[in-house]
Amino acid sequence: MRSRTRRLAGFVLAGAKDAGAEVDIIEIADLRITPCTACESCSLDGKCVFADDLSVAYDRMLDADGLVLASPVYVDSVSGQMKIFIDRLADAMHYQAFAGKYGCSVATTGVSGGDAVAGYLNHVLNYFGVTTVGGMSVALDDDAEALDRAEDAARELGRRLVRAIDERPQYPDQEAEMAENREYFAGIVRTNRDWRPDEYERWVRAGWIREE
Repeated sequence: MRSRTRRLAGFVLAGAKDAGAEVDIIEIADLRITPCTACESCSLDGKCVFADDLSVAYDRMLDADGLVLASPVYVDSVSGQMKIFIDRLADAMHYQAFAGKYGCSVATTGVSGGDAVAGYLNHVLNYFGVTTVGGMSVALDDDAEALDRAEDAARELGRRLVRAIDERPQYPDQEAEMAENREYFAGIVRTNRDWRPDEYERWVRAGWIREE
């Protein structure tokens, strides 16, 4: 595969593997993921109306201790496939299904926008309740060696992710942002408590909701 973004992500995963992690990669471009229509059906029972490949990726993400998001820059944003993927994970975001995990993000670009996209992906991870340990981007343009020069830094990012998973560091700024997000999401959990009592109780046990 010629994907330069995949190659950059592969460096991160190689660093994680060097640090003792088991690694897995999900090629969302190879999956059939239908765009979200905001029907809100998932809010009622946690199940989407679309029977496609999203559950394949979702289950693998749930099993992981760390998450790495990677995207090329398409017109100053993430790829269309990545945006659809993020939108379809709205229920996981609202119910904080990935809370407690650590993550990082990488992006590739021709000339500009890479740092902004990597930052956006880390912002999305925070929405999911995932603590981020950094991110990076590589501007490729016509520089055939740009990715090679980035390999050491990308591998170190992967090793840093594994250390965070093991050592559980806290980042006050991120913790404050995620707590603010949960205050909003708590309204959704309360509204749907009759349909999803187990999720409501999980939030109570986590201390994100005070039982009424």
